[in-house]
Amino acid sequence: MKITVTQFVTLDGVSQGPGSPTEDTSDGFDNGGWLVPYLDEVFVQRTSDWLDLADGLLLGRRTYEAFARDWPRITDPDDPFTVRMNSLPKYVVSATLTAGHWSPTTVLRCDPTEAVREIKERPGRELQIHGSARLGTALLSAGLVDTVRLAVAPVVIGSGRRFLTHPGTPTGLRLVRHDVTQHGLLLLEYETTGTAPVGDYEGVTDLL
Repeated sequence: MKITVTQFVTLDGVSQGPGSPTEDTSDGFDNGGWLVPYLDEVFVQRTSDWLDLADGLLLGRRTYEAFARDWPRITDPDDPFTVRMNSLPKYVVSATLTAGHWSPTTVLRCDPTEAVREIKERPGRELQIHGSARLGTALLSAGLVDTVRLAVAPVVIGSGRRFLTHPGTPTGLRLVRHDVTQHGLLLLEYETTGTAPVGDYEGVTDLL
């Protein structure tokens, strides 16, 4: 099973509170809802296509509790995500939760890298990380992430939690698909390639 990370980020890398001013106000963050002005049919279709590939969701505790609070309340039969989000198996990494109330949920109380290594050996398509930036960064650093998908909004927030603030181990990525919506939202899909390549200007000065 592949491990994928999906993140909504600003141009300066903030991933906190994309969907609503009240979605995540932790640490005094008051700039939530920055993604909403850029949403359109292309974004919905692409993110729906990504979710179609999931055989499970892997979440940190903070994201899990927010999703478990909000997704079961959505009853619109035409919503393209609700049925899948509510029915997919959920794995939540937490040292404090003893059980999850968003069924079906499995709580991973052990070392998340070891738990994910075991899950990767199982048959299936993708175990998807949505939100949960610290978890995604840790697993990327551990070499366990196969695919990174980003929706990059053309806005600079200047505050809030960022994705890949301290990624740890350098990691190479290869762009495999990109789309630009009419509102300027970048939809990027990368495959990981191992350790990031290094080089210097010597030998390439003729190109400069």
